[in-house]
Amino acid sequence: MELIDQLAEAALQRDSLRLRSLVQDIARFPINWSMVPRPKTNDPRLLALSASLAELLASRQNQTPPAWTKTIGALQEPFYLLQSAEKMTRLRHLCETQSPEPMRKRLLYAPPNFLVFV
Repeated sequence: MELIDQLAEAALQRDSLRLRSLVQDIARFPINWSMVPRPKTNDPRLLALSASLAELLASRQNQTPPAWTKTIGALQEPFYLLQSAEKMTRLRHLCETQSPEPMRKRLLYAPPNFLVFV
């Protein structure tokens, strides 16, 4: 399974610990984001998550995201990467207005500092 598939699957399952661990591994061993292959799935949620995460992480490493991300559009319904945002009005509003742009444009919502580590 490719790294981008693992990232998207962890995000879809809202497995924050696994997702953070994978992103921290990437920080230690940077990858060339422009060369990351498109996931071999037709699941629109996994494709949207993959594209969003690839764009977000590439941007944070001052890299160009893979070209295939431009072909992945928004989901039909919003998806909150923090399940609590579905119930907590203030958190939901924060996520909807300040989620990182690669995610927000695909109706994926997370806090503005999503996957940022000190």
